[in-house]
Amino acid sequence: MSVTIRRARTTDVWAIRDLVAPLAERRVLVSKDTVAYFEGLQEFHVAEIDGEVVGCGALHVMWEDLAEIRTLAVADAHLGRGVGGRLLQALTEDAIALGVRRLFCLTFETEFFIRHGFEEIDGRAVDPEVYVELLHSYDEGVAEFLDLERVKPNTLGNSRMLRQL
Repeated sequence: MSVTIRRARTTDVWAIRDLVAPLAERRVLVSKDTVAYFEGLQEFHVAEIDGEVVGCGALHVMWEDLAEIRTLAVADAHLGRGVGGRLLQALTEDAIALGVRRLFCLTFETEFFIRHGFEEIDGRAVDPEVYVELLHSYDEGVAEFLDLERVKPNTLGNSRMLRQL
């Protein structure tokens, strides 16, 4: 099995949406409209096996030193084969190249992220001044990161994790 990790293309949006759909139904990932995948496409990498997209993940920069790993998903048939780890590595390399020093994620897959250097966190992961600036973001993921009350009905109850790079 040869896995290729590459930047996502517009033609991959349908596969990304199809990977996320069953996880959103199980309330593991948040469902998004197709247009949101197109708008954020430059943040995505995909994993491909024999020309088929079997995984995806996105890196969303939130602040000068902070980015979030988002929408990390692997097809059920390819779980446990290192696909998620390879995607996470590619996203981490992008973060480092951009100058990011910390990676954040909201996840139920705590063991996976712990194996990749993340730790569970409580409270705020940013200074009060940065918190105030992030309050101006329209991004719902940033609102979840800030643990704002307005996103509580949408929060899946997952763990907040952080990795120092």
